Amino acid sequence: MVSISQRPKDAEGRKVPGHWEGDLVIGKQGKTAMGTLVERKSRYLVPVALPDGRDADAVREGVIESVRDMPANLRKSITWDQGAEMAQHAALTLATDIPVYFAHAHSPWERGTNENTNGLVREYFPKGTDITGDIHYLQAVADEINDRPRAILGFRTPAEVFAELLLADNPGDNFSSIASTG
Repeated sequence: MVSISQRPKDAEGRKVPGHWEGDLVIGKQGKTAMGTLVERKSRYLVPVALPDGRDADAVREGVIESVRDMPANLRKSITWDQGAEMAQHAALTLATDIPVYFAHAHSPWERGTNENTNGLVREYFPKGTDITGDIHYLQAVADEINDRPRAILGFRTPAEVFAELLLADNPGDNFSSIASTG
């Protein structure tokens, strides 16, 4: 495990795109779950479908699938809590070239963007409800969340800001489908 204290300094101020925070949102009786990846600068949510469970192998494969088409310059790091679901972090890093850093135990504020976004996700999946493994449904939920204007973003939406990041970092490339909504 590599500590958050070793994460690149450019991730701290949310000024450099491509640094992500990740977590799980757990469903009814711990039987269902989804992963959430949130880009720190734009607050853009990428849902991670976990139809086969929430163990380390399923989370690794879900995250790999979720970031596979993302431009390399927007895949700089992921910060996660110390949950067992990230036990395959080294394999995840090898497969995606994204280093994984771990927040200190019992320190959710170190991944505050993700904690806030998980609160928004809970509006769609309240505690005690099942969470679907259907990526299309999860993406529809993420699209609604990404289309909400945020004061912290000057009342722009995470989708707008993320699309600008994609265009700024990839002129001429067509990655806009990553940030497209419904």
